[in-house]
Amino acid sequence: MIRGFRDGLARINGGMIAYSVGGTGPPVLLLHGFPQTRALWARVAPRLAKTRTVVCADLRGYGDSFKPEAVREYSFRAMGEDMLALMADFGHQNFDLVGHDRGARTAHRMALDAPEHIRSLALMDIIPTHLLLDSLTWPVAKGYYHWFFLSQPAPLPETLITANPDYYFESCLLGWGASQLADFDPTQLSAYRKAWRDPDTIRGMCNDYRAALELDFAMDAADLGKKVSCPTQIIWGATGAMGRAYDVPATWADRCTDLHCTAIEGGHFFVDTAPEQTTAALCAFLAS
Repeated sequence: MIRGFRDGLARINGGMIAYSVGGTGPPVLLLHGFPQTRALWARVAPRLAKTRTVVCADLRGYGDSFKPEAVREYSFRAMGEDMLALMADFGHQNFDLVGHDRGARTAHRMALDAPEHIRSLALMDIIPTHLLLDSLTWPVAKGYYHWFFLSQPAPLPETLITANPDYYFESCLLGWGASQLADFDPTQLSAYRKAWRDPDTIRGMCNDYRAALELDFAMDAADLGKKVSCPTQIIWGATGAMGRAYDVPATWADRCTDLHCTAIEGGHFFVDTAPEQTTAALCAFLAS
């Protein structure tokens, strides 16, 4: 899936987590977001692997990883526990952590729940989950309507999406900052399509969003007093929905003790559309 990397499956927390691993050196874990898979990192991971042991994993419910039935099994805490167990399985008790979109929300939760394992944290194109939901405005709700569509009771969103998954998920890719499908690498786009055409993956992604409203909001409310204690890089798409609606660094200022901020040209999917700039920002942060 990623050139020069080894693909595998690890039995974690009662299910199988799919991963790709390559390189040597200090470990770093890369987590993708919606509606993608670990293929997101295909043009980023090989460069990092020149000096790092790089692990790219599919979140539960996504890609080739297992897809539990119950909504309660899709909290960011549960996803994060998978990833902590995966890295421990590789022998990595401490590691750098990078996440985009849902992977970033999972990474944020990991940094709050298990700070002793996270050396540094890079969060891509999110604002804090609790802040987004607690102070929701209509422009943000319009742009991020999918949070509320996907979280509707089953099988409503699953039924509608299954009728034409490429149409629906490609509308997400194009609606949050890419002007055309040509902005995406064909091989990566093929991997995304293969995953999102699977009805179990559609269900898993819907359950991810259901859990955000039903579980994660309350977990985050309980932890509003906690701060991320490790060095943290906030990266966002300069013309994306979050960049237009918020002062992104300001949303994290009181939640992190050591904050570094970088805007990347493009919208939400800048990892796909600007991989070289994304990689350069990550390399500079990790080297520091």
